[in-house]
Amino acid sequence: MLLLTNIKKFITMKEYKSLTTERVLSVKETNVSFKKAKISSSKDGYNYIKRFWSDDIELFESFFILLLNRANNTIGYAKISQGGITGTVVDKKIIAKYAIDTLASGIIVAHNHPSGNTQPSNPDIKITNEIKEVLNIIDVTLLDHLIITKENYTSFADDGLF
Repeated sequence: MLLLTNIKKFITMKEYKSLTTERVLSVKETNVSFKKAKISSSKDGYNYIKRFWSDDIELFESFFILLLNRANNTIGYAKISQGGITGTVVDKKIIAKYAIDTLASGIIVAHNHPSGNTQPSNPDIKITNEIKEVLNIIDVTLLDHLIITKENYTSFADDGLF
């Protein structure tokens, strides 16, 4: 009986408190030099998106999204991730959040291959299809996925990869 009483005291004496902090990601309008453009082809997308990379295009793999309105005019962009030489993590929820927050109708995703090879890997194809599925749920069109290098690019849309 004493054992049960001690266990009961032990359980009732402990109070567990949880500290929660709210983390909010938001898209806000800021005054930056964001040149708006109409994207009519994969080449337009490549020429526009390529300028998001600087000298690190051959060092780190990075993933960007370009947000477009119904007329395929640019309304914003975001860097989703930056990784290492061989890959980067892409979070589909963050992509969907940017699409919803900006009321985008279409998105072009792009990442670089530091190796200079524009050939899509199986993981590239897999993540593209997953992003497309997520965006379809919220009525946003994945228009293209570009793999870019300093000199060239591959377009999933042009090559019929999705």
